[in-house]
Amino acid sequence: MNTALWIVAGFLTALFLLSGFGKVFGTREKLAGMTPAAAWALDFSPGALRAIGAAEVLGAVGLVLPALLRIAPILVPFAALGLALVMTGAVTVRLRRHELRYALMDLAYLALAAFVAVGRFGPAPITT
Repeated sequence: MNTALWIVAGFLTALFLLSGFGKVFGTREKLAGMTPAAAWALDFSPGALRAIGAAEVLGAVGLVLPALLRIAPILVPFAALGLALVMTGAVTVRLRRHELRYALMDLAYLALAAFVAVGRFGPAPITT
């Protein structure tokens, strides 16, 4: 189980780092023009996109860094929970925009983040 949690956490870390940095350092027009799935970015202000991106980057770092450094590993499930909340917002936006296919993909990321949150809140210690 621990191996599965590390694999999922690593995948989510890579995903949210890339996604988050794109939102923090890019423009919303550039983000929306990258792919049809990113057209939602035009519905948000640049500040809101940066805030979402910052939450994604912080969550991604929080998924692995505390456990790797063995400093406050209790932060790992809270980071995963935060990313699950971010993805809950993403699913909500997708459903409001009638983008069911993309909502299902975001729901899968939400499920992976919830898997890490539940798995890391348990009694088993985090081992590397």
